[in-house]
Amino acid sequence: MTTTVSALYDTHDAASGAVRDLKVAGIPDEDISLICTREAAAAAGNADHESDILHDAGTGAAVGAGLGGTGGLLAGLGLFTIPGLGPVLAAGWLASTAAGAVAGAAVGGAAGGLIGALMEDGVDEEDAEVYAEAVKRGGTLVVARVSNLRLDAARTVLEARKSVDVKARRTAYLDDGWTGFDPQTPMREPRAPKRPDRLV
Repeated sequence: MTTTVSALYDTHDAASGAVRDLKVAGIPDEDISLICTREAAAAAGNADHESDILHDAGTGAAVGAGLGGTGGLLAGLGLFTIPGLGPVLAAGWLASTAAGAVAGAAVGGAAGGLIGALMEDGVDEEDAEVYAEAVKRGGTLVVARVSNLRLDAARTVLEARKSVDVKARRTAYLDDGWTGFDPQTPMREPRAPKRPDRLV
């Protein structure tokens, strides 16, 4: 039996580290997903290589190399178009599911895309909305399907990289006037929340 665990990071570097740690903990590549904007990936200490990263996004391998990936999932980052988010860099099963919603006649906007894919895997709708909004604002999302035997280890790994407290981030967004994820709203520049919301 498997459980879906997820974590949001304000930096792509922290998310990449979490992916590597999950792999060390025995979670295979095929059970891990990562989603971020192209801008977030390019800003991950690779500003000098931004044009190369974006140009080669369709192939994946150059993106992974540019972001410090050593193969596997990080080397497989590719360009996806996800409803409500537009073009993003992503890898793993979740990206394929979220991007596949484009073809679904009855699925669109917030009901489909990343939020729909997360909810389908058991993520609470309120959390899924915050994840989608945070990715739109420059965050990076890591999601993994893990066996119950590795569940505690996976959660420890994700929290160790200073993942965002999603409930507190939702409160910060609401305090800032956010009323929920709107797929029609354009990408926003990343903004620091009004209050601390990191796990310690």
